[in-house]
Amino acid sequence: MNEHARSAASAPHRPITFAPAQVSRTTEPDGTIRLSCTAPLGGYDSSLARLFRAAVEGEPARVFLAERIGAAWRKLTYEDARRSVDALAGALIERGLSAERPVMILSANSVDHALLMLAGYTAGVPVAPVSVAYSLQSQDFAKLRHIAELLAPGLIYVADTTPFAKALAAIGTGAEIVASRDGANLGATAFDDLTRTPLGPAVDQAAAASGANTIAKILFTSGSTGLPKGVINTHGMLTANQQQLAQIWPFVAEQPLTLVDWLPWNHTFGGNHNFHLVLRHAGTMAIDGGRPLPAMVGETVRNLSEISPTAYFNVPAGYAALLPHLERDESFARSFFAKLRLIFYAGAALPQDVWGRLEAISVRTTGHRIPMSSSWGTTETAPLATAAHFLLERAGNIGVPVPGVDVKLVPRGGKLEIRVRGPNISPGYWKRPDLTAAAFDEEGFYQPGDAVRFADESDAARGVLFDGRLAEDFKLTTGTWVHVGGLRVGILAACSPVLQDAIVAGADRAFVALLCWLDAAGCQRLIGEGAPTALTDLARHPVVRSHVRAALTRWNATRQGSSERIARALLLPDAPSIDGNEITDKGYINQRLALERRAADVTRLYASAPDADIIAI
Repeated sequence: MNEHARSAASAPHRPITFAPAQVSRTTEPDGTIRLSCTAPLGGYDSSLARLFRAAVEGEPARVFLAERIGAAWRKLTYEDARRSVDALAGALIERGLSAERPVMILSANSVDHALLMLAGYTAGVPVAPVSVAYSLQSQDFAKLRHIAELLAPGLIYVADTTPFAKALAAIGTGAEIVASRDGANLGATAFDDLTRTPLGPAVDQAAAASGANTIAKILFTSGSTGLPKGVINTHGMLTANQQQLAQIWPFVAEQPLTLVDWLPWNHTFGGNHNFHLVLRHAGTMAIDGGRPLPAMVGETVRNLSEISPTAYFNVPAGYAALLPHLERDESFARSFFAKLRLIFYAGAALPQDVWGRLEAISVRTTGHRIPMSSSWGTTETAPLATAAHFLLERAGNIGVPVPGVDVKLVPRGGKLEIRVRGPNISPGYWKRPDLTAAAFDEEGFYQPGDAVRFADESDAARGVLFDGRLAEDFKLTTGTWVHVGGLRVGILAACSPVLQDAIVAGADRAFVALLCWLDAAGCQRLIGEGAPTALTDLARHPVVRSHVRAALTRWNATRQGSSERIARALLLPDAPSIDGNEITDKGYINQRLALERRAADVTRLYASAPDADIIAI
């Protein structure tokens, strides 16, 4: 363990401080339930540019951004970052960039990416970070072209032109290309040249002029159709969200905040919730180049072994990838938990077995439970709308409305649809007034199509549980509703560690069946020495098939009705497709589109005489 982690490991853990959950609840004659936080939202600056400048003034010498370059870390203090950001902002202003000619960022998280994003905030020029998968994993670049046509960017940034050469050619916008490295010799403007732009009064004037309605970002979400839609993120909605977070998490201000974070900035979890949390509290962001994939999680382990976070944020797949390392490597576990005060998950439901294993390691390593928590929101809500700012005993609780947010729960199909209104809500979708109009109800509540249920019907302050997406649920031929979200989470936990995700089939059929994507690393751990690496071989391996059959048999034995019992399953020999819109870049499965794309496999599941690949339970 390095000296940073060793000294931190000897420091005692302080109990976490949450703001009390203060909730009002009223029920209307039609069954609509209204919830709100009774604590008022405090004052806040409505400009991210001024939020950044306040952090510089408060902690000029503190390390703001760190990024691993080989064996060493490139570190930038707040004071150093301010000089580069102002110069870059000046370059954006000189080029006449605006909401109609924004900055499009194709590359992954990096120090240069962060500086350009902050420069956009400072200059009042929207930035649009785009999923790297659309450039580097896509074969047809259809989503990337759609986004470029919608944005009409004036400047496109890539870290290195070499891997992005095909994507840039596919876009063909004529926009200026700026690159930290022009490996493909495309004649790109050097990023470092922009950081040497002479400063003038225009930068300070632009920073002073930004306000609540100034567009900070345009973030693209896949949506139910698979074509990305641009969510407008204003300065005001993002700074309001950080004020809400500061009020419910007062513990964050009790010590310098340190994050080690891989979550992509083209998504609201990493790019808004986490990045702006660091900005609001003048903390340190160590950019993790790892990913929750077998070939890349080792980089995350290396980074977390050297830098101990004070709070840790990840998606469930990320925790599942880290668990084997935490369980078998005591030195790594000590470094990970050395300063940790909160474990936070979002982006998808966390299987209870993953929760339990994380909790067990925290007790073994520190002598007590590190609190685990979650929240709920979307790109359109900045993203925090509800949060579990109280101690939880198990996964699934997404909390209560945060200060300033009104929640409306509308009865629909036996469930409660959640709708939200507040200063952290997006004004709508870029150049899509039709989508904007459809997203809000007659009272101005944003309606994402998610459902919730109360953790305790008699006490709203105990939070609500995520109850799936309404559009995913379906009926069997018996007329029984199948609630896909909860069923999928339960199945993944029951079959741990071999399934990455599953598609639930059965609409207008007699029984429920599954199409299952495998977790290669989990399958290999189960099989042991000599395990194959190809998904095609893992899908047919008798140990994996036997494990899934036994797990689903045990699951069925504890279920009462046909809506929860699984009759058949097919282990898929491939991964979810981004081009096919089966999965978003944040790892969420698009149930409807995946079923459409896998129609032939669904037919195999329901054949009167299923083939040998089908696991019959």
